[in-house]
Amino acid sequence: MRDLYIALDFKTEPELWDFMENFQDQSAAFKVGMSQFYMSGPEIVWKLAAMGHKVFLDLKCHDIPNTVYLAMRQLSQLPVELITVHTLGGPAMLKAAVKGAKEGPYQPKVLGITQLTSTDQNMLTEDLHIQQSVEESVLDLAQMAQKTGLDGVVSSALEVKKIKAATNGELLALTPGIRLAEDTSDDQSRVASPSQAKANGADYIVVGRPITQAKDPLAAYQNYLKEWQGE
Repeated sequence: MRDLYIALDFKTEPELWDFMENFQDQSAAFKVGMSQFYMSGPEIVWKLAAMGHKVFLDLKCHDIPNTVYLAMRQLSQLPVELITVHTLGGPAMLKAAVKGAKEGPYQPKVLGITQLTSTDQNMLTEDLHIQQSVEESVLDLAQMAQKTGLDGVVSSALEVKKIKAATNGELLALTPGIRLAEDTSDDQSRVASPSQAKANGADYIVVGRPITQAKDPLAAYQNYLKEWQGE
C-alpha cells in the first residue's frame, strides 16, 4: 500500500495533540521528525501506534558506524514502519544501520537520505563543493544504499524514476516536498504533486505544512490522499 505520511512538526505538545484531534476517527500515517521527537520523546511513537496510526521515524542518523548501529538498535524497539539515516555517512555506517535495525522486535525498514529537497544545484556546487549535478549525486547515493542493504531512499519525486532504473527497482522510494498545484513551496526547492510522485514510481510521500497548517486538516489530508491514491 502506498502510504501518505503527515509530517508532525509542532512547537508545543498542546499544538500537537490539538491537531491530532482531527484524526480521532481516521487512521493515518505520521512522520515524527527530529524536532517532534526531541520534544515529545519515544512516548509519541507509542501513543500514535496505540491510536492505530502508522509511524515513520525520521531522525536522519549520521555518525560513526558503531554509534549509528546502537541508535538503530534502540529505535527498532519502537513500533515504527520506517527509519532514516544519511547515505553521506558512507558504506560502513549504512551497513551498521541495517544490522542495528534488524536486532529489535519491530525491524523497521531503513531508508537513506540522498540529497535533501532543500538542496539545489547552487548549494551543492558552491556551498558543498560537490562537483556533480544534484541528480548524479542522488543516483550515486541511491546505488550505495542498494549495495549496503538499505530498503530504500529518500529523494525528491523528480529523481524517483531514475533511482528505480539505476537500482533495478529494488529500492523503495519516499518523497517529501509534496505540494498540490495551488500550494506554496515554502523552503522546499524540488517539489512535486502527489500525482507526479505516483507517476514517477514513489512508494511513499510526506506532506507537512499544507495539512498541519490547513484550516481543515482532515479535509486537506483527504484531498492529498485522493490525488495520491488516484481515486
